Order: sequence, then structure tokens, then C-alpha cells
Amino acid sequence: MTGSQAQHTIFYVGTYTRTTSEGIYVCRMDNDTGAVEQLSAIGGVENPSFVALNPRGDRLYAVSEIDEYEGESSGAVCAYAVSADSGALTFLNRQPTGGPGPCHLTVDATGRYVLVANYQGGSLCMLPVGVNGSLEAMSDFVQHDGSSVNERRQGGPHAHSVNLDAANRFLFAPDLGMDKVTVYRLELEQGKIVLNDVPFIRSAPGAGPRHFALHPAGGYAYVINELVSTVTAYRHDSDAGTLLELQTVSTLPEGYAERSFTADLHIHPNGRFLYGSNRGHDSIAIFEIDGHSGLLSIVGIEPTGGANPRNFAISPNGRFLLAENQDSDLIVTFEIDSQTGELTATSDVANVPMPVCIVFAT
Repeated sequence: MTGSQAQHTIFYVGTYTRTTSEGIYVCRMDNDTGAVEQLSAIGGVENPSFVALNPRGDRLYAVSEIDEYEGESSGAVCAYAVSADSGALTFLNRQPTGGPGPCHLTVDATGRYVLVANYQGGSLCMLPVGVNGSLEAMSDFVQHDGSSVNERRQGGPHAHSVNLDAANRFLFAPDLGMDKVTVYRLELEQGKIVLNDVPFIRSAPGAGPRHFALHPAGGYAYVINELVSTVTAYRHDSDAGTLLELQTVSTLPEGYAERSFTADLHIHPNGRFLYGSNRGHDSIAIFEIDGHSGLLSIVGIEPTGGANPRNFAISPNGRFLLAENQDSDLIVTFEIDSQTGELTATSDVANVPMPVCIVFAT
């Protein structure tokens, strides 16, 4: 690793292209100061909102969050080669996702498959990765079926994320429309996702489960609930792939009654703190994780310095949190206190149109 590489970490920003965004932005962060610099951008894809790197970091995949692709009710997912020197992206190919509105994706630990959640379609798909990192036609497709109590937001299924466990055995798929976290087994040799023996756990009616995080030490998992602004803690059985609800806590200040929805959550690399974003209140909720019970206690709620913090990311060194304020076209850098979990805004902001997702190279 060169001195320049050691001083900086490259990251990628997925965006909505409804306004002035070019597409996916390649940036780098100073590992000592948290300062952010834009390096390049690549266009040609509509709404590459969510991005993910393969385990080797030499291929990047992005959803195209659209409702129609090649005349079908489907979104798309795109593959890119990553330059080892500059991090710049080169388009490889794209494939349909089988359902409209893909909003989240992940790459399995072997790098052989990309898995996608279609929000509008309420479905999941699994796509094999070819020899050069390009995507092949999907090997599996699963349609969710169900609804819940919020007539406007939960009239049908809305798969919101796909998340794999550390052993690459189970896939957890929160569905906002069904108020369920559905659990699948990953069958790599067959290219299939198969319902687990215990196939789901229900969320509270109207909760709207969205994003999911497993504790790095194992044993616990957390789901952020979009429609009621809460986080639910679960005990996680890694052998059976099951979840047992332990606790639900609010991400908003006591007494806050204005319109707000949660979006994203991440656990600090040290395993001691969990962070969740509020859109409307425009803040990051900070929780301490009890190492013995997995339960959460509130540390504080920090404004993000902009509007609609859809997603955010914690730097690999654990020193900084980058909050994406989608409606302000701003990424704001916060320094993380490793002892308390508290956030302090630095003077650094980066102007990126409608930022949605950040993924760091590691």
C-alpha cells in the first residue's frame, strides 16, 4: 500500500438522478481528518441509488431504481469494474431484477452472487456473477405476498433490504409492507434462496421494518422500523437462523410529534454503539449496546446538518460517520468518540446531488 492509499480511503456514493446528479460518485476520505474529496463520477444509469462492492473490492454493483426496464415491470442492476489505482468505475453490463423499484443489494461472501430487494415489486432476486464480474441472468426470484395495517404504505409487500449473516448461510429480508423479517437459506450450488425452517419473524403492526444489522460479535441483530421511528433488538441464533425479539426503542426525542421516518442503521466496528437515521427530524440517533444482553440505551440524537438523511456510513477505521442529506445535496462528516459514541460535526462537507448510499472500500 502506498502512502497516499494509507492516508485516504476511497468510497462510492449512489444517488438519485432526478435533478443534477451524474450517477455514481467516486470520492476519498482523509483517514486523519475526515475531509472528503470527489475524484470522479460515472453516468449512464438512472437512479443508481444503492451500491455494493464484492469481497475483493474490484467490482461494484448498483441498482437502477426504476419501475420499467426494457418494456417490463422491472428495475435493473449494473456491474462495474473498479480501477485498482484510482477507484474509477468502468461499466460492464446490466440485468433486469424481475420486479420494479430495486432499492438495496448485497454481494455474497464468495463474490459469486448478487442479491437484490425490489421495493415496489415486493420481491427478491439472485443473480450469478460471471468470470469477469459481469452479471448473468437471475438464477432465482422470490415474490413476497402480504400486507399490513397502514393502508397507504402497506397495501402490499415492499422488500426493503437483503442482508447476509457472517457465515454466508442465511439471508434476512425486512419487508416494510408485510411487517415481517423473512429469513432464507442461501443455496450457493443451486443459485437459490430457500425459506428457512422458521421462515420469518413479525414486526409490530404498522412498524415497517426497513434495514437490518447483525452485531459483529454475533448473537444479536437490529432492525430499524421506518413507519414508527424505532429500532428493534433481537437475539440471533446463528445455527438456526432465527430471531427472538428483545426490545424496541424510539429513535426520536421524547415528546416529538412531527412527521419523521427512519432510514438506515449501522453498528460501530467496535460493537459498542448503534446509529440510526431520522428523516424529518433530520438526525442520527445514537445508542449504546450492552455487551452482555444486546439491549440498547440512548446516548443522544445528533442533527445531520441538512435535510432527509436517507443513509449514512461509518468509516472502516471507526473514526468518522458520513451522513448523506439527500434533499440538501450534502454529505456531512462527523467525528465519533470511540468511548461514548457521541458525534461531533467537523467543518467538512461535500456537495453531491441527492446522495443515497455510501460504501467504503476496505
